[in-house]
Amino acid sequence: MTPRDDRRSTLTDAASMRVLAHPTRLRLLALLRERGPQTAAQLGDVVDEAPGTVSYHLSKLASSDLIQAAEPQSADRRERWWQATAPLTSWEPADLLDDPDRLAASTALEKSIAQEGAARYGDYVDTRASLPREWVAAAASGDRSIRLTVDELAALRAELEAVVERWVEVGAAHDPADDDGAESVLLAYQAYRRPGGAGA
Repeated sequence: MTPRDDRRSTLTDAASMRVLAHPTRLRLLALLRERGPQTAAQLGDVVDEAPGTVSYHLSKLASSDLIQAAEPQSADRRERWWQATAPLTSWEPADLLDDPDRLAASTALEKSIAQEGAARYGDYVDTRASLPREWVAAAASGDRSIRLTVDELAALRAELEAVVERWVEVGAAHDPADDDGAESVLLAYQAYRRPGGAGA
């Protein structure tokens, strides 16, 4: 089971990490967070999977407390609705370094997340020409190599998390029902010591 509060689900066991490492489950959880309660049929239309297959993946996510049953959003009581249990999932890889099983599960999950992120960015690049010019101009991507101490890297992490949290609150103020010009924006960032030691 995955401990959670209103803000995040915290993965602590290898089984939950393995559940979420499946690319379809990553997408389903992201869709539930972005769109709110959905049925297997609705989600299947987006991920191009049969409702039965989607239901199986949803049951796996529910077994790790990453999603839960939601109140029906239609009059059809035969439909089963699902919702994410929290807007964020987290775990601390540093806490897993002495546990080979959990470390392997975390590694598999992080690689799945990286692959999903690369696929999403590839989709954006492929469709960029169809987007309004102002949205393309406002987008950002880049990378820098910076020499930092471990304390400075930790401070950078804290600052990045604070900036992201501030903008999450701005985004939460936009009602999807309003026509205020707000759209779904994907934010991804990474900061880590380059493997191979100094100067690599």
